[in-house]
Amino acid sequence: MSGRLIAVVGPSGVGKDTVMAGLVRRRPDLHLVRRVITRPEALGGEPFVGVDTAEFARRRDAGAFALHWEAHGLAYGIPAAVDAVLTSGQDALVNLSRGKLLEADRRFQGLVVLSLTAKRETLAARLSARGRESDEDIARRLDRAEAPLPEGLTILSIANDDALEDTLSAALAALYPESAARAT
Repeated sequence: MSGRLIAVVGPSGVGKDTVMAGLVRRRPDLHLVRRVITRPEALGGEPFVGVDTAEFARRRDAGAFALHWEAHGLAYGIPAAVDAVLTSGQDALVNLSRGKLLEADRRFQGLVVLSLTAKRETLAARLSARGRESDEDIARRLDRAEAPLPEGLTILSIANDDALEDTLSAALAALYPESAARAT
């Protein structure tokens, strides 16, 4: 039995990385995919592998990525090693671009999209607090937050406005309804 790739998507500031880390903490059998990104690891944020553009291109050309894309002036890659994780039957979480969902659905049988949402004011407060974007950048990110997801995918939508533990419980119940049913 193959594992599922669980693509975590949502607007900037919705808490994708925080939710993913919490899901792995609550369910250690989940594999957390570390993206390869063309930015220095010292900048922090999510756990990722930082490379320069030449190394990224070398890896891309060598077929090291299952998926890759560019956004916000950076290149992102999902290591092809995720295939072995899924083949072993383990589910894997990945922070994925909404623009790559259809390609991911074609490539990964049983793809599940965990779409995290939050109110505009919640997103604005979080983006402002992290201090990485200008007011204009925040406004642009908030305007993109309403972009619809492609049709025909398995999408589980979870609001992340309140307590993290509530979001994690809702996400796990949606992803593993059989476990939630046994717990009640």
